[in-house]
Amino acid sequence: MKKFLAALAVLVTALAVGLAARPAFAASGFTVSGTRILDATGTEFVMRGVNHPHAWYTSRTPQALADIKARGANTVRVVLGSGQRWGPTTAAEITTLIGQCKANRLICVLEAHDTTGYGEQAGAATLDQAVDYWISVKSALAGQEAYVILNIGNEPYGNTNATAWTAATTSAITRLRAAGFEHSIMVDAPNWGQDWQFVMRDNAAAVFAADPRRNTIFSIHMYGVFDTAAEVTDYLGRFRSAGLPLVIGEFGNLHSDGDPDENAIMATAQQLGVGYLGWSWSGNGGGVEYLDLVTNFDGTALTSWGQRLFTGANGIASTSREAAVFGGSPSSPTPSNPPPASSCAAALSVNSWGGGFVATVKVTAGATALTGWRASVTLPSGTAVTNTWGATAGSSSGTVQFTNVAYNGRLAAGASTEFGFQGTGSAPSAAPSCAGIS
Repeated sequence: MKKFLAALAVLVTALAVGLAARPAFAASGFTVSGTRILDATGTEFVMRGVNHPHAWYTSRTPQALADIKARGANTVRVVLGSGQRWGPTTAAEITTLIGQCKANRLICVLEAHDTTGYGEQAGAATLDQAVDYWISVKSALAGQEAYVILNIGNEPYGNTNATAWTAATTSAITRLRAAGFEHSIMVDAPNWGQDWQFVMRDNAAAVFAADPRRNTIFSIHMYGVFDTAAEVTDYLGRFRSAGLPLVIGEFGNLHSDGDPDENAIMATAQQLGVGYLGWSWSGNGGGVEYLDLVTNFDGTALTSWGQRLFTGANGIASTSREAAVFGGSPSSPTPSNPPPASSCAAALSVNSWGGGFVATVKVTAGATALTGWRASVTLPSGTAVTNTWGATAGSSSGTVQFTNVAYNGRLAAGASTEFGFQGTGSAPSAAPSCAGIS
């Protein structure tokens, strides 16, 4: 009997370990399965996108997101401020950002930038302070797990005391889960994101196991440390061998600390199915202006780095695939009546707060393909449109005519697209109308 009980205890322990090692599945949002990232439909998703410096150029964001999407990206990593050095970016602002990303069918990776270089950068935030920030804006993030990945803090340690990263990151994940966050969580490496001491690489398995949802994604930033193909392939390959999810959260073609091998980075990422996000759309200063992907936020003016990232070998234009979750957005209601032939239908969803709102409109083609469309939304008296993305507004009040932009006017029969707008006053409630245009 003792031998039987002992054997039973071993079996129970083995089963418990096996169950704990399995990723927790949250059908409402992103999950990870081994090295793969799955969206809310259970479809594999490989990030192909860019970083956008929202915290420093807030007025540029609506057009930037539309232009980033037009270039073929499926993801945008958005710089936020948590209040220690920049911002804070408010919950209302985050709601707007998420709405803009969704309208452009972009997955939104939100990151708190104030942690950059903690231990060496004066005024940098701790990861604990970053968690405090995320908890303070949780109302804007809840329910958006299918569209948002939460990047706790950018490059959270410099080169000083980088070994503290493991305990601090584990604590941050644990606190976020205890606070009820169900999102996929992304964590940046120490050493200004480049992990040259291999702290993240060697402790990633333990950090992943500490997440009760087993839904943590690791992010490496590849600049001068990764200036040879051997260094790139070795680092990415070790995560592959360990069965852990990794993305390249930032990289460039040049840098002040050396010349990264962007060709090896992009080729190896494509070979291994690893996501990558180039730094950054526009607005760089301090001697690294060469990292701008476009000139002065002009989406039509690609720099040499932008040409490499978007149109070069293994670039975004040829390798990006839109997230499957946008095939039937759960946040946008399905029209109760099917759209008529040779026309289109529009459905409205809103997220409102005291004195303002963000609206998303889903446009669906009828039985015939469209080469363009126009949606009409009637606003309550005293309400005004202040910002629009994914469409051009003909006015700011009354009955507003929204016309498609260049990249989303052509719709196959039955296909859909979304646009959005922000406003002051009472949110509209009347169903919008839609018509095809030539």
